[in-house]
Amino acid sequence: MGRRRAPELYRAPFPLYALQVDPSTGLLIAAGGGGAAKTGIKNGVHFLQLEQINGRLGASLLHSHDTETRATMNLALAGNILAAGQDAHCQLLRFQTHQQKGKTKAEKAGSKEQGPRQRKGAAPVEKKSGAETHQEGIELTVENLQAVQTDFSPDPLQKVVCFNHDNTLLATGGTDGYVRIWKVPSLEKVLEFRAHEGEIEDLALGPDGKLVTVGWDLKASVWQKDQLVTQLHWQENGPTFSNTPYRYQACRFGQVPDQPTRLRLFTVQIPHKRLRQPPPCYLTAWDGSTFLPLRTKPCGHEVISCLSVSESGTFLGLGTVTGSVAIYIAFSLQRLYYVREAHGIVVTDVAFLPEKGRGPELLGFHETALFSVAVDSRCQLHLLPSRRSVPVWLLLLLCVGLIVMTIVLLQTVFPGFL
Repeated sequence: MGRRRAPELYRAPFPLYALQVDPSTGLLIAAGGGGAAKTGIKNGVHFLQLEQINGRLGASLLHSHDTETRATMNLALAGNILAAGQDAHCQLLRFQTHQQKGKTKAEKAGSKEQGPRQRKGAAPVEKKSGAETHQEGIELTVENLQAVQTDFSPDPLQKVVCFNHDNTLLATGGTDGYVRIWKVPSLEKVLEFRAHEGEIEDLALGPDGKLVTVGWDLKASVWQKDQLVTQLHWQENGPTFSNTPYRYQACRFGQVPDQPTRLRLFTVQIPHKRLRQPPPCYLTAWDGSTFLPLRTKPCGHEVISCLSVSESGTFLGLGTVTGSVAIYIAFSLQRLYYVREAHGIVVTDVAFLPEKGRGPELLGFHETALFSVAVDSRCQLHLLPSRRSVPVWLLLLLCVGLIVMTIVLLQTVFPGFL
């Protein structure tokens, strides 16, 4: 039997590093590029329209936004505003969609992108009969808003950006170890403090204003503004490795299903150094109020590169440096889906299809959908089929039937048993 493969949804003409999904429009936003090097590789942000075609989810290029010499390495989405990490800067982009008459989807896609995109990428949608005859379609425009430098190390790079719960602030972190908080959309700096000795790898903002940061100094810290609240200690109730230092690779808040006022924090721990026989990586779920560890489980020996939490907090998505993609159930940290080396090279970002807006329409009969992008320029689709569940009443009926059959059998073998 051949290796399990995930369907390729789209292929860009440049390496892909960041991914977002707009819940209201169902747009898939993929970004990346070749940077400032004069290699001929473009830099851009691609807006893809997702559609269900004959029961299959496909994507077509709706708009290509040229970012000139700046590759986008990380993205955050707030409504129709994108925060794009480009080198040492954060660039705000505003996109808007509207209906346009008199221009076909194929003409619009062709006018925005040439070369590799024309040959491969949107085939699932473009193969639909009559797609070229539609005279009404969606047009998208992108506007550059404010930009600001967010990292000031000798080799500056913004590594992560995220919005707060009401999209009035955004937080950035990078190689200089500083967290900086900015107003949206003016990008006026509100707060700045040193969070880690060395690079900040990831950060997450909670609805109560608490900020979680993880860095290369092996620490994960919880902040209230610039005041340290606590540090996370995942090994206190979990495995310990005296000779293997671990660092936190990613952190994300997620809702507790059916309890919208409660939160969980999820973190990924990876070995700080590469070893010939690598130890396992770990997933940890934390109480979102006390920040005490609730559950820690190994998630394989492949080094984890990125983490995503579904909108309802039900699923976790993981990508690895070797190109594999997995989906876990958040409650038990049990793996439900896995494709080994789906990309064959480091997975740079993963994102779930939102469960609101156009999400249910696009999802079809599947339980969840995860998108992944990698340096190989491909965006892949990972679908989790609906898990069949047996009703409780049926289980009770089966148990009663089993008991009755057992009694009858005993009565037959041993007359007078009852």
